[in-house]
This record gives sequence, structure tokens and C-alpha cells, in this order.
Amino acid sequence: MHTKTEHILAQLETGLILTDGGLETDLIFNHGIDLPHFASFDLLSTGWGRQALVDYYLRYLELARQYGSGFLLETPTWRASRDWGERMGYSPQDIRGANIDAVTLLRELAAQYSDLSPLLVSGNIGPRGDGYRVEGQMSAEQARDYHGEQVAAFAEAGVDMVSAFTLNYIAEAEGIALAAQAAGLPVVLSFTVETDGRLPSGDALGDAIDRVDALTGGYPAYYMINCAHPSHFSSVLEAGGAGWPGRIRGVRGNASRCSHAELDAAETLDDGNPQEFGEEYRHLRQLLPGLQVVGGCCGTDHRHVERIAAACCG
Repeated sequence: MHTKTEHILAQLETGLILTDGGLETDLIFNHGIDLPHFASFDLLSTGWGRQALVDYYLRYLELARQYGSGFLLETPTWRASRDWGERMGYSPQDIRGANIDAVTLLRELAAQYSDLSPLLVSGNIGPRGDGYRVEGQMSAEQARDYHGEQVAAFAEAGVDMVSAFTLNYIAEAEGIALAAQAAGLPVVLSFTVETDGRLPSGDALGDAIDRVDALTGGYPAYYMINCAHPSHFSSVLEAGGAGWPGRIRGVRGNASRCSHAELDAAETLDDGNPQEFGEEYRHLRQLLPGLQVVGGCCGTDHRHVERIAAACCG
């Protein structure tokens, strides 16, 4: 196992690690900030936008301090890759700069919270296509080359790790793992699932984890589930399997119980029930003894993460 990956895994053993909530939905629906293509990295280009990001992260860092947990800072770069940047008028060089700038911003924030341990900065990677629909599928090699640009920028910026979120088919996850391996960076892969607990591609969650591990020699540090309500995948975890459930160390769930199709069609935010959401995570920790990294995804904000912290730290 890569020594940097061993270090990341050692950090997990120190206790619960909080992360943030649904950055994009919070900024759009709760703060009235327009984010074309859900691209929060665009805020780095203005002073007020940078301050909005700082204010967002500070609220979660204070929660971690309050509950005595570690914290995982994810860069606001889920859309900061070549294709999405091109739609917004960013050149490949601009996108590289935005990824590096995002890391710099979070390093500055981390310096103010040196009392938190562990406190890690992760380069956040999103899918090349839509997170909810399988479209324009790539081979693992194509995905490695495409996402390798963003991984290289993160390596240059000195992140602790990279994390890829809302992955909905296996080959893209494989390619990101290969790109991170080539760059010598620890990588976390997070799949999203439908209400039946299967990837949008139709693959079983356990099969996806096993196949990526088989291709990469088990290179990913760990796996996560994101952008789905805990009720969508609890039954899959309860059924379990041989080995793969132990590879899941993080969850960032949606506040809403709605399906991806229903959320796509929604015009208002469904923020669910924060208290109930926290209790769902308490149950998840019973199903996943290795679950250490917890936060939210679409529809969640600091209220949900605070309830998660209260349920899991108490």
C-alpha cells in the first residue's frame, strides 16, 4: 500500500471525521447564489464569491471544533474539469489555476484550525457527465486521461488526497483511481445509488467496489456513498457481502428521500428532517463499523451535519 494512503487510513483511526454538507444546493437555495452548471469553483473568481465560500466552510469547521472531531475539507471543484469549464468559458489553463487556487484557499482556512486533528484537504473531483444519469461513458483509460488533468493540478497544489464524488458507472471510477495512482496521491471513490441501492448504471454497489479494487490492486484508500438518502442503500448494507462493506469508510447522504429523477424535476429544495437524518447515520454506523467520514450532500446544510455529529459523537 502507498505510504501516503497508509497515512490517510491512520488518520481515520483517530475518531470521527466530519465534512461539509451540500455546498451547491445550500448556496443556491439558502443563500440565493447563482451557480451555472452547479459549478461552485466559479466563485473563486470574485472577492464576494471567495468570501461566500469562506463563510460556508467556517460554519462546518466550528462544528468540528464544537464536537471535538477531525475535519475533511473538500475543495469546491466538483465541476472544475475540462468539459464543464469549457461550457463556462474557462480554458484548460484557467481550470488548472482554479483547482490550485481552491487548494490554496482551503490551506489558508486550515491554518486557522490547527487544533483540529486530523484536518485534511482533499481535491474534489466530479463526474465528466451528469451525476444522476449515465451518459457519454468512457473506458477506464479514457477516464484516466480526462480526470488526470485535474488530479495533476491537485498534486501540484499539494493536497493530502483526492476524492471523486457522484460516480455512477464503474469505468469512470477505475480511471480516476488509475490517474491518482499515477500521480502518487491517495484516492477516495464515492458512488451514488438509486432508490434500489444500485448504481445508475444498474451495477450492484458491492460489484462496483470489487471490480475497481481488482483492476487497481486495491489502490483506493476507501470508498464512500453520496448523493442518495440513507434509506436508499441501508438494505444493501444490511444484506452485506464478503469484504466490500468494510471498504466503505464514508457517507454523504441527501436530505431528501426522493429519487434522482424526482430531484432533477424539483423546483424547490427538499431539506428533509435534520433530526431524523442524524439518527439515520447512527444506524449506518451500526451497519458499517468502519464508517468514519460523515457529512451531507444535496439538500443538507450545517443543521444536518450538526445532527450527524450529535448522533455519532454522543
